[in-house]
Amino acid sequence: MDLTLRIWRQRGRDADGGLKRYELKGISPDASFLEMLDVLNEQLIERNEEPVAFEHDCREGICGSCGMMINGTAHGPLGGTATCQLHMRHFQSGDTIQIEPWRARAFPVLKDLVVDRSAFDKIIASGGYISVSTGSAPEANLMPIPKDVQEKSMDAAACIGCGACVAQCPNGAAQLFTAAKISHLGLLPQGQAERYQRAARMVETMEELFGSCTNYGECEAVCPKQISIDFIARMNRDFLKGKFKSK
Repeated sequence: MDLTLRIWRQRGRDADGGLKRYELKGISPDASFLEMLDVLNEQLIERNEEPVAFEHDCREGICGSCGMMINGTAHGPLGGTATCQLHMRHFQSGDTIQIEPWRARAFPVLKDLVVDRSAFDKIIASGGYISVSTGSAPEANLMPIPKDVQEKSMDAAACIGCGACVAQCPNGAAQLFTAAKISHLGLLPQGQAERYQRAARMVETMEELFGSCTNYGECEAVCPKQISIDFIARMNRDFLKGKFKSK
């Protein structure tokens, strides 16, 4: 495959950035998107040019570090897929592909395609944990949990914190991420003691850092784990209860 890439290059947080054009030839359709960028970087290094900075770790759709905007869509054209799971066979030889970092006020660009997602850490630090003593691990069948509750909690826990929901949202909102983190704890018995206080603290922190949700649904559309916006409604209910209980 022969490709034309237009990639955002930016030396640092305070530097000006812009799109730079690169030509690639002979890319295998079986290569992953990140492997294609690896090939580009090898060529840049051979020419004594600065390689393109991008985040990656597991390359298996688990860690959530590899996100980028591909032709204007977070993680690219294939639904339910992280950037590292996207393969070049989903493009055509001769295509021009535009690659940019997440575009969100709360995610400033650090270099090229790498952004600072520490705002997510602040949301988790404000309540995304269980601090009360729950004792030692119980016997497996000692605490019966309905199957539908288990499945909902696992669906929420699937969030990998990649930030695609924020990057795709026209408002730069983080409701889907926050709702997933609140719900996967709040659905289980161990999370009940702090359920409503947790929601109140995490939503308040989120509102300080991100935009507001106006139900575009773009977050759900690009989520690599296909997390439902139904969790946002659940979060809003718990938030309101938490605010009333604190009065």
